Amino acid sequence: MAVQEGVAPAEADPPRQRQGLAEGALGLPGVIFCIVTGAAPMTAMLFNVPVAVQGAGYAAPAAFLLATAALTVFSVGYIAMSRRVTSAGGFYTFVSRGLGRIPGVGSGVLIALCYLLFSASVLGVMGYFAATGVESWTGLRIPAWAYMAAGLAVMTALAWFHIELTTRILGVSLVLEVLALLVLAGGVLAHGGAHGLPARPLNPGEVFGNAGATRTFGTAAAGVALFAAFWSWVGFEMAPNYAEESRDPDRIAKAATYGSVIGLGVLYTLVSYAFVAGWGLDGAAQAVKDQFAGRYDSAFYPLADTFAGHWLVVMMQALAITSCFACAMAFYNTGSRYLFSLAREGVAPAALARTSRHRSPAAASMTVTVLVGGIVLGFTLHDSGTEAALLQLGTWAPLMGVLGILGVQALTSFAVVRYFLTTARDGFHWFTTLVAPLVGAAAMIGACLLLIANRAVLAGDGRVPFIRYLPEAVPAMFALGVAVALWLRARRPERYALLGRFDPALPE
Repeated sequence: MAVQEGVAPAEADPPRQRQGLAEGALGLPGVIFCIVTGAAPMTAMLFNVPVAVQGAGYAAPAAFLLATAALTVFSVGYIAMSRRVTSAGGFYTFVSRGLGRIPGVGSGVLIALCYLLFSASVLGVMGYFAATGVESWTGLRIPAWAYMAAGLAVMTALAWFHIELTTRILGVSLVLEVLALLVLAGGVLAHGGAHGLPARPLNPGEVFGNAGATRTFGTAAAGVALFAAFWSWVGFEMAPNYAEESRDPDRIAKAATYGSVIGLGVLYTLVSYAFVAGWGLDGAAQAVKDQFAGRYDSAFYPLADTFAGHWLVVMMQALAITSCFACAMAFYNTGSRYLFSLAREGVAPAALARTSRHRSPAAASMTVTVLVGGIVLGFTLHDSGTEAALLQLGTWAPLMGVLGILGVQALTSFAVVRYFLTTARDGFHWFTTLVAPLVGAAAMIGACLLLIANRAVLAGDGRVPFIRYLPEAVPAMFALGVAVALWLRARRPERYALLGRFDPALPE
């Protein structure tokens, strides 16, 4: 049975088996909550701003501006395709439809593994902030790994219930996070910062070779700054993953994607600028260095105390914990939906496509629990210290994940171009389906190269095997999916023909 790569005509598609998630469960607010809490504004700022300052010094806000521009351009083509292709498979489905089944499965396996790394890494950050926060409030020392285990247990329990319950939890955390960050930024700006409100932190040219970072850390690494910025948006592309559970997939995907990219971009730039202005151009990098040395649990806390009051410090300490939990749960949910999609189409074991009575991807979720637990356990056995939860599990794991997701985003951009040049020529537009995706792909590839070149600076030791072999590990995960696809093409051609073809709109 010969199977044509790319997208076959609709009449040639083999019959699909209906096996979907709960339809109409989510409106626009619910999808936005799932997306934005996946980005986790509080976690992104408390963790990623110091990392961005480490790489770009006082120009950290400009790194967030560059990432906003790159992701907005990428979203143009991504949204155009999401209006034609509706499935929980996200990147996997898009690459399969545009470039063919083999790279599609490679992308699907890679992105699913990336989300497992993201979920595990944010659990590590949660463990760090929970351990330091509880100790500061009560004097009680509980190891970070205990909080990680508890968080994973609660996430597993929630995965059995209807998705609307999850969105309510995510929504409450999101509103409080944004309010706290806006209060901090407003306090800094109202007081004029430490030495005024300079414009230099917003100049993109300052990201590369920043003297402030060099004086404090000995080097200026644009790749580190861009890693922190792009890591802050991971999860923004989730809208198509929730399409099957959305009430109006076309409208919601567009509004939720643009709203999350641009809205988060404005928030991140504002808060990172407030951080730099609050400490001063020369003081921001030193404050981050002091945090990494253990002087502060977070360099944000002294700013909150100075420009708003100790009550905001306590609020941020609490929200750091809930934000990390909500973020890890959002990544957990997306990872389970990728596994569900792969299982539904025969790439992963069929048992992973079983749903609970609430029509949530229960089997895939339990598998995510086991895999995420294994990642957390491995890092904990390597170093069980509280700081290691932040600086190793919370930093090294997402480094691999961000490299993988940037690569898949570049492939997705190329898939959009090919899809509209071949299968969906009636929807072709010179800018939205050609120029914008190509520019977006170039930005992602450039970020990947900078990330690889600067990975040792971020890790603090390039000799660690996890960091040293990072450039080889990501392609290896992609190759695993390619190998599965090739095996299916040779041994299970009827299953191979279904890859990337599931359409929730088809009747039973």
